[in-house]
Amino acid sequence: MTVKIRNTTPEDEAAWRGLWAQYLTYYKVDLAPEVTANTWARAHDPKSPMRIRLAVEGDTVLGFAVHLHHPSTWVMGEDCYLEDLFVSPDARGKGVGRALIADLQALAKANGWHRLYWHTDEGNATARRLYDSITPSDGHVRYRLKL
Repeated sequence: MTVKIRNTTPEDEAAWRGLWAQYLTYYKVDLAPEVTANTWARAHDPKSPMRIRLAVEGDTVLGFAVHLHHPSTWVMGEDCYLEDLFVSPDARGKGVGRALIADLQALAKANGWHRLYWHTDEGNATARRLYDSITPSDGHVRYRLKL
């Protein structure tokens, strides 16, 4: 399998939306269509720090990583947050998720960002096996207030 990792282009919207719909289904989330449209638009807005990286083999999009960089109070610079990672079921177990994370790690280093971090659902054993093989959990617990 020869996987290429790259930023999305406007032509990738339909393929990304297909994977995004699968991602939302997995997490049992029903987002309003305008939220998805806004996510896509922000990822292509030069003023936004949000981007989407795609894992592609030939003409087939296998997975995506939505990430953004931001200032940090813990370093003199910026961190990279991997907000969403998804690999199509047909491509799982073939190193695509690992390739997307390695790509973000290289991108972060190239941009002088200090850390790459992410979180996942506690019960997502498949993702956690991958993540645990890359780096140990830092032990943080997340809290979220909906406003």
